[in-house]
Amino acid sequence: MLHDSVSRATFGSRIGVIFVTVGSAVGLGNIWRFPYMLGSNGGAAFLLIYLFCTLLLGLPVMIAEFYIGRHSKRNAAGAFQVIVPGTKYSLIGYNGVLAAFLILGFYFVISGWTLEYVFQSLTSPLADQSVAEFKAAFKSFSTSVWRPIFWTLLFIAITHIIIVTGVKKGIERSSKFLMPVLFFILIVLCIRSLTLPDAGKGLEFLFKPDFSKLNSSVLLSAMGQAFFSLSVGMGCLITYSSYFSDRTNLQITALQVTIIDTLVALLAGIMIFPAVFNFGIEPTEGVDLVFITLPNVFGKLALANVWSTIFFLLLAVAALTSTVSLHEVATAYLHEEKRISRRKAALFVSLGTAGFAVLSSLSFGLLKDWTIFHLSIFDLLDYVTAKIMLPLGGMFISIFVGWRVDKKILKSELTNKGTTTFYFFTFYSFLLRYIAPVAIGLIFLNELNFI
Repeated sequence: MLHDSVSRATFGSRIGVIFVTVGSAVGLGNIWRFPYMLGSNGGAAFLLIYLFCTLLLGLPVMIAEFYIGRHSKRNAAGAFQVIVPGTKYSLIGYNGVLAAFLILGFYFVISGWTLEYVFQSLTSPLADQSVAEFKAAFKSFSTSVWRPIFWTLLFIAITHIIIVTGVKKGIERSSKFLMPVLFFILIVLCIRSLTLPDAGKGLEFLFKPDFSKLNSSVLLSAMGQAFFSLSVGMGCLITYSSYFSDRTNLQITALQVTIIDTLVALLAGIMIFPAVFNFGIEPTEGVDLVFITLPNVFGKLALANVWSTIFFLLLAVAALTSTVSLHEVATAYLHEEKRISRRKAALFVSLGTAGFAVLSSLSFGLLKDWTIFHLSIFDLLDYVTAKIMLPLGGMFISIFVGWRVDKKILKSELTNKGTTTFYFFTFYSFLLRYIAPVAIGLIFLNELNFI
C-alpha cells in the first residue's frame, strides 16, 4: 500500500478525467506525425487500417493500463508492486517511468520550437519568402546554441509550474482549459483549409482509399501509429488512471479517449492536406511539413501571420498536454516511492530532463558530431524510447494483464464491482492474451527493421 506520508489525490470530475486522459494521448504525433505517416503510406487505405488497429490493438491495451492504475492507486512502477508484490513484473513499470523521463529529454526540444515559431509568427513577415528561405531560417534556428535552449527551458518551466500546482489544481484544471482551446483552434484551421480552392483534392487523398497502396509495410506502419498515438506503454495512462475515482467507468473512458484522439488526428489531416495539395506540396514530408512547408503555405494566405500564430499555438498546446502527462509519470514515482515532497520530486524531474533536453538541442549544432551508435543524442533518445522501450512496455502490459491477472479480479475492476456491464469481456481477454502481444511484437521487429 501507499506510504502513510503520501496522500493521494483524485480527479474531481468526469469531464476532468476525459480531458486529462485525452491530453495525455493527444500530442505532436497527432498533429504532424499522423498526417506525415498517412501521406507516406497511401492516404485513406492507411487510415482504414489505422482505425481498425486502434480499436483492436490500442483500445484493449489502454483498458489494461487503466486497470493497473485504478486497481493499484499507485504510480507506474509502484502499481505492479501492489498487484503482484515481490515479482519481476515491477520492471514493466520502471520501464514506463524511465521511458517517460527520456522522452521528455528530446520532446521538450520540439516543444520549445513551437514557442519560437509562435514568436516568429507574431513578429516576422511571412509573405514573399521562398521555401529555401524558410529552410535556411529553420536550420539557422535549430542549429544555434542559445535560442532553442531558451525556448526549451521556458517550456520546461511552464510544465513544471502545472505539475507543482498539483493533480486537481494543476493537471486537471489546465487540461480543462487547454483541451477546449486545442479543439477550437483545430476546427478554426480546418474551416480555413476547407475554403481553399483545391481543398477537394486533399479530402479525396484523405478519405478515398487506394487499396493498391496496401502492403505489409503499410499495415505495420498503421499498427505502429495506432499504438503510439494512444500513448500506451510509457506509464502515462497507468499514472493518470491511478487518480480515477472508483465511480469512473474505465471502458467508456477508454473508448471516449480513443475516439477523441482519433478525431484529433483526422482533423489534423483535414487541416493539412487541403492546404498541401492547394499549393502543390508533397504530403510525405516529416518535420519539414510543420516547420518549413506549412509556414510557406501560410505565407501565401491572406492574414498569413495570424494563421501561422494560431497553428503554432495549436502545436504548443498539444505539446504541453503531453509534457505534463510525461512529467507526472516520473514525479509521481519519486513522490510516492522515494517518499519526497511533490515539489521536490517535480524539481528533480525538471532539472534532470532539462539536462537531457539541453544536450538534445545542442546535438543539432554544437554537438552534432557527438554520436552514440552513429546517432545524435536527440535521435538516440527517440530511437531507444519509441522503437524499444514503448513497444516492450505495451507488449508486457498486455501479457501481464492477459495472463497473470485473475480474470475475476480484472472483470470486477473493469465493471466497477459489477455495477456496469462488459459485454465483450471474453473477446477482450482473447485480444489481450493473443492478438495484442503478437501485433506489438511485430511492430517492435518492424521498428528495428528486422522485418
